[in-house]
Amino acid sequence: MEKLRRAVREIAYSRDRSQLSSRHRSLLPLLSIASSVYGVALSLRRHLYRFRLFSKHRLPVPVISVGNLTWGGNGKTPMVEFIAALLADSGISPLILTRGYAGGDEARMLQRHLLGKSANVGVGANRAATAAAFIEKYGYRDPRTCEHLEGDSTDQKMGGKAGSNGQIRFNHCCEEIGAAILDDGMQHWQLSRDLDIVMVNGLCPWGNHQLLPLGPLREPLTALGRANIAVIHNADLVPEQTLASIESAIREVNKSIKVFFTRMAPAYFFEVANMDSVIPLEAVSNNVVLCVSAIGSADAFVKSVEKEIDMIKKQLKDLESKFSSRPTVIVTEKDYDRDPEILKHLSPYKSWALSAKLQFIPHKGCSGICFKNLLEELLQVKLSGVPYT
Repeated sequence: MEKLRRAVREIAYSRDRSQLSSRHRSLLPLLSIASSVYGVALSLRRHLYRFRLFSKHRLPVPVISVGNLTWGGNGKTPMVEFIAALLADSGISPLILTRGYAGGDEARMLQRHLLGKSANVGVGANRAATAAAFIEKYGYRDPRTCEHLEGDSTDQKMGGKAGSNGQIRFNHCCEEIGAAILDDGMQHWQLSRDLDIVMVNGLCPWGNHQLLPLGPLREPLTALGRANIAVIHNADLVPEQTLASIESAIREVNKSIKVFFTRMAPAYFFEVANMDSVIPLEAVSNNVVLCVSAIGSADAFVKSVEKEIDMIKKQLKDLESKFSSRPTVIVTEKDYDRDPEILKHLSPYKSWALSAKLQFIPHKGCSGICFKNLLEELLQVKLSGVPYT
């Protein structure tokens, strides 16, 4: 299954099919059929909502959607965290609504990064039901109207509880909910939203321009017409000409859209065996390190754990022999959250996870301050308290 997954990804991001192997090309007819079926189902679902055969739910607080058009690497979760921290530091308690897929790694990251802030994380496939449960229990206060509703105060100070709908409250405060942030909300039609943000991976924005599973697109590029804001992520890793090309493609669909640029700024390391540790970035200076990537395929990694661990250990021993120094394993924080226990099998070698924060890159007059101002316009309040660039 993992080999098939890799093959599909290689096809999705290949711009020249003639360069594909014969095995990859043999998958094209089946993937093309599946992609066509997916497109029809997508269109049908969109029309059912458009003609109100399926109803949308409206929350009593502003809803900010953060989504994408392609799978993976778009900076969606870091953007959700950034907005949540901005709101919480401004006295508006946000409720993050996430599906909690991939083993809940994204929810765990949000829990750790937002610890101590007045932010809630609701986990569940039915995000409308999850939101309703939180609002009923904790109450809400719409910052635009000051409309206020008391919730059930019972157990409001308890963190980490799971309800019947799978909702989880991670923080330790009992403030009323002032806004909802819809994680991975671009294709979520059940909830009405006040602001649509679409994240675009600057390194590989559209792949082969085909719908899933033939390509990486979850919707056609015309879906950009629904978005209020586009954020080109990993903008520091691509040439200016590429950024201009991506921005041009976005504006061809939506001329009035606001375009921002972001990057992931490394913050610190922490030990896999002690997630509360904080290791400065300069600690790796003059050290031998092995960066382990693509553990994000959690299921495959768990099933082949002995083979994978043995392979990594062999590389570590080779590095130790070559440089006469014991190397340190470096993984991303997201990879750590998908299965921290597996990484402990690399002992006696040290394993560190790199924690990074989303950072806005000033570009063509657009900056983090401009982004904050857009949120202020939506919420009609003054936001302050976090860095914007």
